[in-house]
Amino acid sequence: MPVPAVFIEVNDLMQQGYVYVRSEPAGGSFHSDFQPDLTPAEMLELGVFGGKYMTDCRAEFPSSWFEKARLCSERHEPSLNLFGVNASQPLSYWIEKGWIYHDDPRGWFQWYCRYHLGRRCPDDMRQIRRWSAMTRHIAQLRKNCFPGDLQCRRRQRQALLHWAYDSRIY
Repeated sequence: MPVPAVFIEVNDLMQQGYVYVRSEPAGGSFHSDFQPDLTPAEMLELGVFGGKYMTDCRAEFPSSWFEKARLCSERHEPSLNLFGVNASQPLSYWIEKGWIYHDDPRGWFQWYCRYHLGRRCPDDMRQIRRWSAMTRHIAQLRKNCFPGDLQCRRRQRQALLHWAYDSRIY
């Protein structure tokens, strides 16, 4: 059964009056090439982006995502990350590289959150290819770390977590 379209208006520090449509069921109808290990809520609970990400845009997303989220509204705090390390580049770096899609000024995770909730947009395949390219880091974990050694390559593990890969299982 088709999902009725839901229009979402965003008004936060980075977007004012931006409207998009959720046309697919939340958490479903993903492209066959996109099978993330973690939901956005699980990522936020585990600890990603130093807790700083999404502290000003909660109204757009389900409140349940934030019930156990590890957040810090004041600053990027690496100790809030699951692996306790900084694995992020500043947004300015992403902008300089041309990796930011105009509708998702916060980057890949914002795209994923919206995609997870049912938005589909022209940038989907580019973002899915970027997500898929992260598997090279899984290969490095398998090559260089003993199974279950979560202290091995913590920065690489945290980076994978930022892309919805559960690096604890690799």
